[in-house]
Amino acid sequence: MRDRAFAVRESASLLVRRIEHATPADRDRAVDALRAFAILGVVLGHWLVTALVFDSGTVRVASPLLFRPRLAPISWVFQTLAVFFLVGGRVATKSHASARARGATYGQWLRGRLARLFRPVAAVLAVWLLAAAALLAAGVGVDTLHTLVKLVLSPLWFLLVLAALTVATPIVCRMHALWPLAAVLYVDLYRFGFGGPEWTGWINVGAGWLVPYCLGALWARRGDGTSLRAAGWALLLGGAGATALLVLFAGYPASMVGVPGARMSNLNPPTAAAVTFGLAQCGAALLLLGPLRRTLRRPVLWAVVALVNLSALTIFLWHQTSMIAVSCLGSLVGVLPGVHTVPDDGTWVAARLGWLPVFAVMLAMCWTAFRTYEQPGRGATHVVNESGPARGKELRSA
Repeated sequence: MRDRAFAVRESASLLVRRIEHATPADRDRAVDALRAFAILGVVLGHWLVTALVFDSGTVRVASPLLFRPRLAPISWVFQTLAVFFLVGGRVATKSHASARARGATYGQWLRGRLARLFRPVAAVLAVWLLAAAALLAAGVGVDTLHTLVKLVLSPLWFLLVLAALTVATPIVCRMHALWPLAAVLYVDLYRFGFGGPEWTGWINVGAGWLVPYCLGALWARRGDGTSLRAAGWALLLGGAGATALLVLFAGYPASMVGVPGARMSNLNPPTAAAVTFGLAQCGAALLLLGPLRRTLRRPVLWAVVALVNLSALTIFLWHQTSMIAVSCLGSLVGVLPGVHTVPDDGTWVAARLGWLPVFAVMLAMCWTAFRTYEQPGRGATHVVNESGPARGKELRSA
């Protein structure tokens, strides 16, 4: 047993050294850290605020935020999509500029990015197509199947928006973030202030996430100049202040995620409050660049960040399946607190925290099975470059 533990430590130490050796000296590790934080924030957020309630032979989705609104600050920590789009705008802009410098056409650049983005999506769709057929054959009700499939597929909207913004990157590079922000404010004013139709809110799916994407493109064009820290403080204070005003005086929900059964959602579709909250997050991200760069000089911490980035899409695409698998397997034992019960009190939250490691183990199993679809043929000495999880590149042979 002692020899095995020693062998594991040696293997981990070797992996850390190989990743450190494979990383160019000029790589901005803070960008990778922000992307990893955004992905893990979404995963943990879903695991904490989504419950599969087994009730009279059917399965439905519930959220502790509906029963305990005071838990809304959880969504402030784990709703991190704005940071992902900020990083996405930066890396796509730099990637496009680099491709042009190499003589690649826009079509060549775009095909490469989209192919690497949707290859792992195809794996999820194929598995769940087979799973849905098997569940129906086993007698699972249509309503339950709809709940499970929707839980898995609904996060894919985020990738569709990212793909659309990637297509528009050459235009976004010349667009100021104030334009989509003005569109979001106008849509909300028309929808909530003048009784406009509900469908107009879906305009904000594109406009709302275009705001941080534009900020990322601006960051790529101007670099890390002396004005970056001032911009970070302006975004953080201005975004946080605007969000507070919208929540306290304009009737917007305090939760920054969708809550099943709630009167209004800040995320489905995005509202002005979600966008201003995203601006505050972007400001905080810019202010954290310096501390992150210093912290990630430590090889062990950098290795963790690099490995998360290597499989960012795999982690994102399979985290809901992991939770569903644990819930379904657990139902064979009985009704488990924190997994199958209604999330209407503090005991559910405490129990759910205890289940997070189990979800993580199941996700690790999914990662082992499907990670090759994201980075086919790449080993641990290859980490994603700043173009993000949609594009892998060998940094240096170890």
